[in-house]
Amino acid sequence: MKLSTTARLALLLLPFSPSSASDLNVVDLGYASYLGNLSFPNTVAYLGLPYAEPPLANLRFRAPLPLNTTRVTSETNGSIVDATRYPDFCVQGASGGKRGVGGAGSEDCLKVNIYAPVDAKAGDNLPVLVYIHGGGYVFGNPANWPFDHWIHQSPNVIIVSVYYRLDAFGFLSHPELSADATLGDLNAGFQDQVLALEWVQQHISKFGGDAAKVTINGESAGGSSVELHMVANSDKGKNLFRGVIAQSVYRTPLARPEQRVAQFNSFASQAGCGAGAIKDQMECLRQASVSALARAQDATAGSSALTGYKSFQPVLDGKIFTDFPTNTFVAGRGFADVPIIVGATTNETLSGGSSIPDALKSFFPSMSNDDANGLVAEYPVAQFSNSTALQFQAATGESELKCARHIIASAVSQCGKATAWTYRYNQANPTSGSPAVAHAAENWMMFLGVNTGVNGTRQFTPQTPTEIAFASELIAYWLSFVRDLNPNTHKLARSPFWKSFSGSDKQRMVLQESPDSNTSGSFLEVQDGDETRRCDYVAGLAGVQQN
Repeated sequence: MKLSTTARLALLLLPFSPSSASDLNVVDLGYASYLGNLSFPNTVAYLGLPYAEPPLANLRFRAPLPLNTTRVTSETNGSIVDATRYPDFCVQGASGGKRGVGGAGSEDCLKVNIYAPVDAKAGDNLPVLVYIHGGGYVFGNPANWPFDHWIHQSPNVIIVSVYYRLDAFGFLSHPELSADATLGDLNAGFQDQVLALEWVQQHISKFGGDAAKVTINGESAGGSSVELHMVANSDKGKNLFRGVIAQSVYRTPLARPEQRVAQFNSFASQAGCGAGAIKDQMECLRQASVSALARAQDATAGSSALTGYKSFQPVLDGKIFTDFPTNTFVAGRGFADVPIIVGATTNETLSGGSSIPDALKSFFPSMSNDDANGLVAEYPVAQFSNSTALQFQAATGESELKCARHIIASAVSQCGKATAWTYRYNQANPTSGSPAVAHAAENWMMFLGVNTGVNGTRQFTPQTPTEIAFASELIAYWLSFVRDLNPNTHKLARSPFWKSFSGSDKQRMVLQESPDSNTSGSFLEVQDGDETRRCDYVAGLAGVQQN
């Protein structure tokens, strides 16, 4: 059954009536039963299932607590819980370059959305994709990246999309939190993700999934998250995933907690909690209103007076993360040795302006003038057709995003057990007004023409038949990897064979649209030697770029 983009979108946005409940879209987890949304005839979406206790009141700024299933059983009292609508997303920080516009969302947001074939049941042992959304660890709403049409195309997997705490609610940092656990916990938002993966291990079988066949996937900050899961001590020995898909890994610095003291002080002061010892400040922050904290986090991140680390993001806490990820990969040990797809878009950068050193120092606050100028010397403008715009794009974009492709794939492929596949996504977002293949361009293609806005909003644009065909090709590659840890096994017949990456043969797939929906426009290329040299140089800067 083929549906137009408009019809598919209408099905996604109009949840199935609970009066139509049947065994096909009700799942019993033992402690509660949930009614899902029949979004396609072969697809059911269970939206907003809690995986942790609500992080409210005294639990604010603390590591998440496992869901109290006894409480849930008592509260539901045998009734079927309506899970046909997207839940409240996590409190958002400002986005889109506009300061002071965050604050939408809820603190009670530790939920997952689960997309499954309509007839999936315990014992089917279907492979599982767990998706971690992007947004700089500051914003993001999983409803903006729906997976109903992925299951509709390939009804042989289970997909889980995770909500986790963002911005100051998820990543408030101060060195005293390391010294005194009663004050709060570092990297609470990342620990949310870990607990969600543990919940999947416990309960995904009820949806027809196989806990031993989990692949984690994310783009931008989601790509950064899955990279961090590969090196995190919290994940080791738990077998939480067997494969990784990392899209446009956001190589944001992992500041040390002591480097965020000025940020903490600014935030506390903006929230009206600047007085007293750290214990008094944390108690005040736990009693503050969400609106006060939302204004404070936006003001801190947008402050022109504050220098250094302004954004609330993961930190090098010495427990979950004991070294910068790049150092771990370059050392060739200490990371999850699992198959991976990793890539980036052709033209992405997260910086603007014209001064490469200024952009680098802004993104990487620990870089000195000498560090930045030394990196710029690795990017002679002659290598970029004497275009200063292309030089800027490469010199910033490779450090911020693209070099993760080379660094991670090199480490995985050289370990000898796991296989790496890399890609360059080369199709511009047609609504951007630019031919450049910018950051997150693939999201538009893979998620029904979505463009995200501020405060959890989004707009879907109808796609052409050619675009729908290309999206199907991408989804097939991704879900083939989820099913068999190989993008080729279940690819579309028209798609080229995707050769793996190795140190001696740096093959990668260029993913791009064909003018003919019956053929593929994708093709293989070899990673350029200059790019390899530059990214090896970038890898050597892990100590000053802190990633």
